[in-house]
Amino acid sequence: MEIILKIIATPIVLLLASKFMSTINIRDKKAAIYTALSIMIMGFIIGWLITLIFNVLTLGLFWLIGLGIVTRTIAYAVVIEIVDKFRGDFETKGFGSSVILSIWLAVAWGIVEIIT
Repeated sequence: MEIILKIIATPIVLLLASKFMSTINIRDKKAAIYTALSIMIMGFIIGWLITLIFNVLTLGLFWLIGLGIVTRTIAYAVVIEIVDKFRGDFETKGFGSSVILSIWLAVAWGIVEIIT
C-alpha cells in the first residue's frame, strides 16, 4: 500500500514543484508520472549506493547522530540530477533545486509512511 501511495504522491509533488519553483520544469502530467517512476526506480537501484558513499565520506557521523536523512536527501538530489540528464521532459536548473525537490519528496514520503 505504501508503494502505491508513493507512486501517487510523487507526480503530485513534481507538478507542485514545477508550479511553485521556476528552476524546475516538467512538460505535463504524463511526464510527471514517468519522471516519478524514473526517480523511484533509480532511487531503488542506486540510491542505496550513493547513500553508502556519503556515509563513508562523512565517516558515518550523520548516521550516528541520527541525521541519516541528510545523506539520503543529498543522495536523492543526485538521483534527481541523473534522471534530469536522461529525461527530456523534466529539467532542474542547478543542484540546489534538486536538493529542494528531494526535501519536498522526503516530506511527502514521510507523510505517506505516517498514513500507512
